[in-house]
Order: sequence, then structure tokens, then C-alpha cells
Amino acid sequence: MELLIGSHVSLTGKDMLLGSVKEALSYNANTFMFYTGAPQNTKRKPVSRMKIQEALALMKENGIDKNNIVVHAPYIINLANTLKKETYELAVSFLREEIQRVEEIGMRRLVLHPGSHVKAGEEAGINSIISGLNDVLTENQNVVVCLETMAGKGSELGISIDQLAYIIDHVFYKDKLGICLDTCHLNDAGYDLSLFDEILDEIDQKIGLDKVLVVHVNDSKNPRGAHKDRHENIGYGTIGFDILNAIVHNKRLENVPKILETPYIDNKAPYKEEIQMFRTQIFNSDLKKMS
Repeated sequence: MELLIGSHVSLTGKDMLLGSVKEALSYNANTFMFYTGAPQNTKRKPVSRMKIQEALALMKENGIDKNNIVVHAPYIINLANTLKKETYELAVSFLREEIQRVEEIGMRRLVLHPGSHVKAGEEAGINSIISGLNDVLTENQNVVVCLETMAGKGSELGISIDQLAYIIDHVFYKDKLGICLDTCHLNDAGYDLSLFDEILDEIDQKIGLDKVLVVHVNDSKNPRGAHKDRHENIGYGTIGFDILNAIVHNKRLENVPKILETPYIDNKAPYKEEIQMFRTQIFNSDLKKMS
């Protein structure tokens, strides 16, 4: 099977989703991830203006399966906040709207940061996430919400497989939940990615490997266990190319979209070069000189 790899792309300008597809194709990607609007706010353009049919036609023409496309929910959704009622209520209502938007666009995978407990404590935050998901998820939705593994910055939750397993175990519609593995976040949370198959074994035992629906592929600027969450370009961080390459080509995740979220280099997206690295399995030591 061909490697299923792409990157975050923008959804802006008059071409909207059609422009996202064009950008992904310029990187030689066969999947991609986008936000339906700015990740920091709730402003969203009507789905009818997103040029969905034109985008789907271009995807089909280039062999891109819409079921492998990933949408990322905005960062402002915080289901774990029990200290501000209005923040929690906004999170629930906007996540519900976002799921509906993704349904209308015709995609199936929606990545969500589980949330931060904002000093209320892990137990309160996790129970709040469960409550929020139970409020939002419905039996008949097609969209699967993928809880992302987090680095543990501040009061972030979802920093361990156990936390994610507990959340999924206590949600009514478990089939509407999956997980997104972020390599930088796993590293910064303390997981040793050189033992990635052992991590997959733990996920399989506690959650089910079939729940892994997205992998964010990022190197890290920080050592393992730093709880910092600062992405680095592929092969230029503390994880390194060899480990990331082994993860990308791991047969157990062969059908899972791999999405790059690495930093721009001198205001230029590095995704074409990084995708090429993984396709050839050869590290590009000149990537940082590409400007």
C-alpha cells in the first residue's frame, strides 16, 4: 500500500477547500488536515461557500480518498474547564456545531485536544471531558472525534494512554471516538518513541489499535518528558529521523493518515521536502538550507 502522508494545509481565500486540495497536491501529499476556520476563534464561513464539490472532484481525480482527510477542531474548545461555566458551555455548543460542519463537508475524522483542567485538578477535568462528550456525541453521526495525545503543558489532559482509555471507557457512544497520536506530544509527555511497538501494544490492550485514526508526525525541540510541546522539523529535533521514519512506516498503522505539523522554514512550508524524506526513507540534511 502507498504511504498515506500529508500535512496541515490552509483553508483561506476564494478557493477555500479547493485551495486546500491544491496545496496538498503541491506537496505530493495523498491526504491532508485543515481547520474549518481560525483555530483561535469561532468565526466560520458557511459550508456552502467552501467549494466542496470542486474540491472533492479534484481529490477524486488525484486518487485522494475523502475518508482519509482530517479536520482539526479549534484550540478554544475546552471541555475540561469546570471553573468557568461559559467556557465549558461554549466548548460543548461549538464542538456540536463543528461536528455538524464536518458532516456537511463530507469528512469523517475530527481531531480534538481533550482540554485543560485549569487548576481544578485531573479528576474534575477528565469527568468534565466525559460529560461534554456525552452531551455532544450522537448515535447517528458519521464523524469520529479523535482525542489527541497531549504533551502535558500546563494543566493539559490526555497526556497518557490511561487517561484517554478512561475517557473512552466512560463515554456512551464509544464508536464515535478514536485517538490521534502526536509524536512530539508523546515524546514530551515522557514516552520513549524508540519503543513505539510497545506503545502500540499498550494502546491495543487498553483502548484498541483500531481506535488510532490519525498520526501527527512531528519532531520535538525538547527532550523526552519536558512537557513543552514545541514542534521541530523532521530529523532536526530530539526524536530524530530514524525513529520517526520507523513510526511512519509501521505496518500496524499502514491505513492511518500521517499528518505533518512541522514549523515553516524562512516562511516556507517544508512539507514537500519532508514528505519526500519519508517516501524515500532518506534524511534530507539540507532541509534547513532550502531558503
